[in-house]
Formats: sequence, structure tokens, C-alpha cells
Amino acid sequence: MLDEKRIREAETNVKAYLDEGLLKKSEFDSRIFSILKRNAQESLNVASFLDKNKKSGLWVIVASYYSMFYLANALLYRLGYKVGAKISHKVTTDALIVFARGKLKQSLIESYETIRDEALASMKSEELIEYLDYERKKRSFIQYETPEKIKISKVRTSLERAREFMLQIGRLLED
Repeated sequence: MLDEKRIREAETNVKAYLDEGLLKKSEFDSRIFSILKRNAQESLNVASFLDKNKKSGLWVIVASYYSMFYLANALLYRLGYKVGAKISHKVTTDALIVFARGKLKQSLIESYETIRDEALASMKSEELIEYLDYERKKRSFIQYETPEKIKISKVRTSLERAREFMLQIGRLLED
């Protein structure tokens, strides 16, 4: 789960990103929104193809991460924000924590049948957002610092996280 320190860090960062123009309020353009969703799906398809055909573990991880990154940007765009080019991966993750965490929690709660599952939905919403943060860090580490043997053990987790992220964030985008 996201800890309070990480949430406060994201809130502070997002204020700075807005002040510095790294994150901007944006008018909705369905063409841009469609491109982001299409890029997310294509990245997940590529990751699945590479995994199924036992190709590069590195690129399964990278493509899995990018499917999450594009979909997170689609959600932020739907919420009225556009991420700039500088440090876009960090900006996206922090903005998702600030602007989408509550919406994701509510969406998950609505998909469960009993009040008892509200705590589970809360944990799951934060876990999904953490997936993006974990995968952003892992992509960088794997891409630049990790031997092939270690990469192979990380591939399945990345792909599973990307699929779950796509499913849950996709539900939010349908609303």
C-alpha cells in the first residue's frame, strides 16, 4: 500500500509540477485520448506477444510498463490534465496518486457487492497505483543495470501488473 509519506510527497510534487508547467490543465480532445488508449493497448499486446513467444524479457517489462504509463496518462487526460515532456514518468505517477487514487477506490468499491469489501477495495486501489510506480523504477533498473538472468524472473510480474492495471483503469475510463 502507498504510505502516507509517499502520498504527501506526491501531493507536494504535483503542486510544484503545476507551478512549473510540467503538468497542465487541458481541454479534452477525443483524438488525443484515443491515441493514449490505443498506445496502452498496443504496448500490452506487444508485451504479451513477446512473452508468449519467449522473446526479450527486457522488452516484456518495458512494454508492460508503457501500457500502464499510457493508460495512466489517458486517465489523467480524462480528468483534465496533460503531462509535459520533462520527467513525464515521475509526473504521471505522482499525478495519478493525487488525482485518481480516490476515484479508483470508489470504482472498485462499486464493483464489489458487500460493504465488508470496502477495505479490500481501498487496498487494491492503492496497490494498482503502486504498480505503476514499481514498474517505472523496475524498468529503469532492468533496462540499464540488470543481468539477463534476473530479468527473466521479473517478466511475469510486470505483465500481470500491466494486465490488472489495464483492466481496472480501463473501467474508470468507461465511466
